[in-house]
Amino acid sequence: MGPAAGSAAGRQSSAGPPAAALAAALAGDRVTGDRVVDEHSRRRPAGPLRPYIACYTGYRQRGVPPARHRGLPSPYLTLIFTLDEPMVLLAHPDPRQPPGDFGALLGGLHSAPALITHDGAQSGIQVALRPLGARALLGLPAGELASLDVPAEAVLGGACAELRGRAVAAPGWPERFAILDEILLRLAAACDLAGPAPQAAPEVGWAWRQLLASGGTARVTDLAAGTGWSSRHLASRFRTEIGLTPKAAARVIRFDRARHLLVRHVRSATGSAAGLESGSGSAPPDGGYRLADLAVACGYFDQAHLAREFRALAGCPPSQWLAEEFRNVQAGAWEFEGA
Repeated sequence: MGPAAGSAAGRQSSAGPPAAALAAALAGDRVTGDRVVDEHSRRRPAGPLRPYIACYTGYRQRGVPPARHRGLPSPYLTLIFTLDEPMVLLAHPDPRQPPGDFGALLGGLHSAPALITHDGAQSGIQVALRPLGARALLGLPAGELASLDVPAEAVLGGACAELRGRAVAAPGWPERFAILDEILLRLAAACDLAGPAPQAAPEVGWAWRQLLASGGTARVTDLAAGTGWSSRHLASRFRTEIGLTPKAAARVIRFDRARHLLVRHVRSATGSAAGLESGSGSAPPDGGYRLADLAVACGYFDQAHLAREFRALAGCPPSQWLAEEFRNVQAGAWEFEGA
């Protein structure tokens, strides 16, 4: 899940096809004027935090069109600290959760999209938490947050208000990320001082790393055999720790890889809407990328299988998502792999 795209709403309301919207996105189409702010910054956390956190992303937008954004399933828990306006969720991955506003949000792994909106301004810092690092930073297993979005204050307490106050006063993103490093390192030290917490079973950690390394294509029966557990016992222990069963986690990891590969290939294409083709066969001469190629690369049976999974996990076809959200913070690929 991630912050909303400042320019997505204009594309969603466009009467043209997704390809035209994608062409505008690739051309750098944006609102112009002195009042427009569109900042995005990314950084790895401090070295001691990297076993627990993949990446920080800072964002600040002002004067952009109001937008709705799909918060998509990924292999990371989501921790977002807003700096100004609260984050507004119209729908959660679990439809039983009512809509709400969040000054700081903590979300577990999920296999359905959230719906986020803003009215033309948003700012904050998003933290991609590794599931196996949840105990060290949050003091609880990732499984307790499965498919949930909760106020981060309920877990992190006063650290949220401290971070927000200091980050708002900081002169730039490097300084904000340094503050985040300091506070998260302190939280990790506090968890450690509180006494040895129960750790994830080595078998669960091994199975999770195998799923990541395979891009979500590892077979659950092979994972069970590798742990020496039955498939049922592995599913139970894995879900308790991670928040998804191995089969559901494999779907999310494979989907996450597919959408990031899609963005990467379109970025490296010709810069036109022809960069994405829905047909099959050999790659088009203009450098476009066919969804059939993507399906094969990511371990789907065929293009139809990829399309069905995209609709199930994103709520829309690949071409529609790409056209609507290409310039969104979350659409940029997490360039950090591993457990």
